[in-house]
Amino acid sequence: MKNIIFGILLLMAITVQSQDTIMPLWPDGKIPNQLKMDEKEIHKNEGILIISKVQKPTIEVYLPSQRNATGEAMLIFPGGGYGVLAYDWEGTDIAKLLNSKGIAGIVVKYRLPSNASQKDKHFVPLMDAQRAMRLVRSHAKAYQIDPKKIGIIGFSAGGHLASTLGTHFDEKVYDSVDDADNESARPDFMALGYPVITFGINTHGGSRKNLIGENPPVDLVDHFSNEKQVSPQTPPTFLVHATDDTGVPVENSLLFYRALKDNGVSVTMHIYPKGGHGFSLARNDMHLRGWTERMFEWIESLR
Repeated sequence: MKNIIFGILLLMAITVQSQDTIMPLWPDGKIPNQLKMDEKEIHKNEGILIISKVQKPTIEVYLPSQRNATGEAMLIFPGGGYGVLAYDWEGTDIAKLLNSKGIAGIVVKYRLPSNASQKDKHFVPLMDAQRAMRLVRSHAKAYQIDPKKIGIIGFSAGGHLASTLGTHFDEKVYDSVDDADNESARPDFMALGYPVITFGINTHGGSRKNLIGENPPVDLVDHFSNEKQVSPQTPPTFLVHATDDTGVPVENSLLFYRALKDNGVSVTMHIYPKGGHGFSLARNDMHLRGWTERMFEWIESLR
């Protein structure tokens, strides 16, 4: 009987230890630019978990086993055209892959631009991205990660948000709410999968419309065309894209590559002939699925 009880207690301890941490980004009542409305968050699972109308942004933390941990972490920004989040396809699945390589994976459920529940909606995703990076850095000791080895990865519109964080990390877009906001919002490295980069020619129309509106002023277009916002302080970057991507043209990655190169920022890019848009891990494509190993090799080169 004692052995049975001990086994049950041990199983419970393992289960608790392995549970993921879901943490709100903002303290109660302090979500910036949020309007009090009746809008409700929506979760739909039709092969992919799709989240829309995010009201309470969070981070979901996946930690590798201590013996495998490298001390690195990556914040993950799922895509969805700034209208929805492909939360497992480009979020939790990516976190689990990172864990297999000893890297903490932290999925950011960021707010999507909304005229109904937000003011100045075009700054809201960046607010959540900056806050997520600062919050993770402030918890680095608890998560047993190195605060100087925290990168980001984003896909499609999530790639736009990631590249916005990588180029606008020191832009003041919200007032400090607690001590976590004393931390830097700059990522230490950045990986972008088929990212929306530009809001000019070759943009993704849906992402642009959802973030900055139907007929935005030129200065706002330029502000969120991240190839125009690169500086020598932009973090080292890994880019992956497919040539036949008709959703987000490959020119987005090419523009960002050129801007990084011109500013002396270390950049690695892998362009595949086929793959289309939104391929995530590309597990069914023997050639394309190799992009994840190329990324891990790149991360190792930064150590």
